[in-house]
Amino acid sequence: MTVRYLLDTSVISVPMTKNPNPHIIKRLEVHGLESAIAAPVWHELTYGCRRLPRGKRRDALESYLHDVVQASFPILAYDEAAATWHGHERARLEAVGRPTPFADGQIAAIAHVNGLALITLNVKNFARFKRLDVTDWSKTRERS
Repeated sequence: MTVRYLLDTSVISVPMTKNPNPHIIKRLEVHGLESAIAAPVWHELTYGCRRLPRGKRRDALESYLHDVVQASFPILAYDEAAATWHGHERARLEAVGRPTPFADGQIAAIAHVNGLALITLNVKNFARFKRLDVTDWSKTRERS
C-alpha cells in the first residue's frame, strides 16, 4: 500500500493512554498500512519513554514503541527537501510574528514534501503552515 498519512506524536501515543479514543483506534486499524511517522516523532517518543523512571510503565511503553510502532510504521527522514521547505516556512511565519516550535516545523515539512496528510490531535499547532493537509482523527469518523 501507498503511504498517505503522517502520524504525529499525539496520535501514535493514543493506544497507550488510559482511555484511548475509539475513533483514533479505528482509523489506525483501517489506515495503519497507509501510515508513517516522521523521524522527529520517533525522537519525541523515544525521548519521552527514556525520561520515565524504570518500571512497568516504561517497560510497557518501550515494548509498544519497538514491537508496534517501529515494526508497523516507516520512519521518514528530515531530508534536504524537508529542511528547505521548513526553512522557508519558518522564516515566513517569524516575519508575521507567528513562530512555531522547531519539531512541529520538521514534522510539517516531512508531511508536505512527501505529499502526506498530517494526522494530529493538535491541529492548531500545524494550521499556520501553508499547503499542509492537517486532520484530527479524533473528530472525524471513518466513512463506511
